[in-house]
Amino acid sequence: MTNKTTGGLLASAEQTLATARAGFEDLTGPMPERRLSGLRNLVVFGRAVTNVLQNLRSTEPGFDEWYAPLVREMESDPLLRFVYKLRSEILKEGTVPTSVSAHIRHLDFPGDFAKFGPPPPNARSFFIGDQNGGSGWEVALPDGRVDKYYAALPGDVGQVSVHLVGAPTEHLGQQLSDGRLETVCAAYLSYLERLLAQAKLRFGGGA
Repeated sequence: MTNKTTGGLLASAEQTLATARAGFEDLTGPMPERRLSGLRNLVVFGRAVTNVLQNLRSTEPGFDEWYAPLVREMESDPLLRFVYKLRSEILKEGTVPTSVSAHIRHLDFPGDFAKFGPPPPNARSFFIGDQNGGSGWEVALPDGRVDKYYAALPGDVGQVSVHLVGAPTEHLGQQLSDGRLETVCAAYLSYLERLLAQAKLRFGGGA
């Protein structure tokens, strides 16, 4: 049975935020193939945090007084509006509008390829900066298909960045340093964490 007390609802919001945070860890983690799924989880479950918090309206008479200014803030903020729209695109169309850029500092062929470690069996070519922002080898499989084997790109060789297409440059009156996936999503996650912390402080989590 769902816990409809203030404490239970705040606990549910915390659990939902933990799922969004796990998505952020995926999109910033070492496995490029999990980057876009991590983005989807952060955006979808991030929005769910605010949905869960709105259930406090049933247990806290002063909820609307507290939440109304936050709604205006979320509706007027460029980043929060962007993420809200992105969630709709993910749920309705399954799309994530990203672009990839690569900055190569120095790559000596073939000497520097030793920095990536030994290539896997049946490796046929090397790539830098695929749609997930990863680098590695294309590997021929026995059935004729081609799969990817990811390898870390050393910092002295270069850097690959994934950008959110159309991402805003401002959040809560402050300029974002860039439109990279990590920068935009870190700002969004921080907002959610502050929002939940404010709710806990305001309502105390009592039954």
